[in-house]
Amino acid sequence: MSTLTAAEVDAIAARYPQAFAGPARRRRLGWGLAVGTVAYMAFAWWFFSVGTIVANGRWDIAGTYLADWVSYEVRPRIEFEDGYLDISFSRGDPLGENGNPDWLVRESAMVRSQAPASTTSGGSGGGTSSSGGSFLGTVEPPPQPDAASSADDQPPIAVEREETVRATATVGSGNVITAVPGVVTVTRGAETLVADIVRDESVTPRGPLPSWAAQKNPGGKIVVSFGFPGRADIEDDEIKISHRFWGWENFLFDTRSPFWGKSAPEVARMIVSGDRIDPTRSNLALAWNNILYNADWQHLDVWTKLLQTIVMAFVGTVFASLLAFPLAFFAARNITQSRLVNQALKRFFDFLRSVDMLIWALFFTRAFGPGPLAGISAIFFTDTGTLGKLYSEALENIDDRQREGIRSVGAAPVLVQRYGVIPQVLPIFISQSLYFWESNTRSATIIGAVGAGGIGLKLWEAMRTNSDWENVAYMVLLILAVVFVFDNISNALRRRLTGQIGH
Repeated sequence: MSTLTAAEVDAIAARYPQAFAGPARRRRLGWGLAVGTVAYMAFAWWFFSVGTIVANGRWDIAGTYLADWVSYEVRPRIEFEDGYLDISFSRGDPLGENGNPDWLVRESAMVRSQAPASTTSGGSGGGTSSSGGSFLGTVEPPPQPDAASSADDQPPIAVEREETVRATATVGSGNVITAVPGVVTVTRGAETLVADIVRDESVTPRGPLPSWAAQKNPGGKIVVSFGFPGRADIEDDEIKISHRFWGWENFLFDTRSPFWGKSAPEVARMIVSGDRIDPTRSNLALAWNNILYNADWQHLDVWTKLLQTIVMAFVGTVFASLLAFPLAFFAARNITQSRLVNQALKRFFDFLRSVDMLIWALFFTRAFGPGPLAGISAIFFTDTGTLGKLYSEALENIDDRQREGIRSVGAAPVLVQRYGVIPQVLPIFISQSLYFWESNTRSATIIGAVGAGGIGLKLWEAMRTNSDWENVAYMVLLILAVVFVFDNISNALRRRLTGQIGH
């Protein structure tokens, strides 16, 4: 077979232009779509300033947030007092209020401080008049000042007590913070920062700040960053240290539990053979109670809210399916002949589904108050509109021959629908409802964040603190697990209903 030359192809195209017009037009259309897409992407890049946003993005903050999901922070505070340091931990700290980690070394000494004098004196006994048998006769004592003014006029008493005078915190490898009253020294690798502290007045660095330290205003606080290991805020009255560690601390037991800080074998021995810690219950019951009511992770509350989310999705979908089922028969043109009824119901479905579920949740939260009822109502309203539309379209696409066959034997209209229509559409109805049930499990989390109850509200509360991202990660993983399970259940049921199992 010989190959046509370009001149022969052009000659054939000239003789039969209609045969070559279609492919040429499609090629031009394809090139036009490609050029239009590139032009639109370039316009969007310019209009939304994508390049500037990417260049100015705080990627370090994004990295910190991601690290917060898989780590925890210990946050000691070193306060500057009169000649000594006061080290404290917050109540919610992973180490508890009385934390004493090995990376924070304290050095103590006897410190002389001033204490107010007592209002009582060991002198004359408090200003009572005396009349003695003196040869001078009765002698009136001089007037005595009142007790308050007497105490104010007396000089304070010097008291010595043992206090922390030096604290050294090692934050990661090669990062050391040393604090003494009036001076803070920070070492990171080969660089050192020394800052003078005037209590309640200023923080003044000695020399220029290294690249890992920042001070917005002269005399203001200095922020030093150590990367993943943590950071420190040096202020004129205290040092706030945040030391980061991998993992989820206190996941099972919080610092108030007698099992806190124990290894797994130690906990097992305490449960199996240890003496009863609480006389009213076994150690196993006590351990389970401590896990459920863990103050840091709040397992029982999180699991209860997750169950609320599942129930919200299930109940809302079931109610919507039950209402959409009969309404769809009236909305289908081939089932109900009244065009007015058809159009009224279809516009009603459009109204319900055109308002987003989140908006319905805000409305019902305002109407019913925060809680699962608002979430169930939002899912019910939205899904009634969507399922009603899908159901009615499925009814309009049925095979009328089966219905006509039932009608030809003289069956009543109800029996015609029962045996001629429902067997055709019921697997489709159930399949669609199962899909929406699985989808609503995710949607219920979102609407819960606006007050509609469930784990969404708990998730939003944890995110607002901006310090409990490990709790956020925990709840997100629980939601993913639940969605994964229900997705597989829904898919299996849909395959069985549509006759695809085993394919």
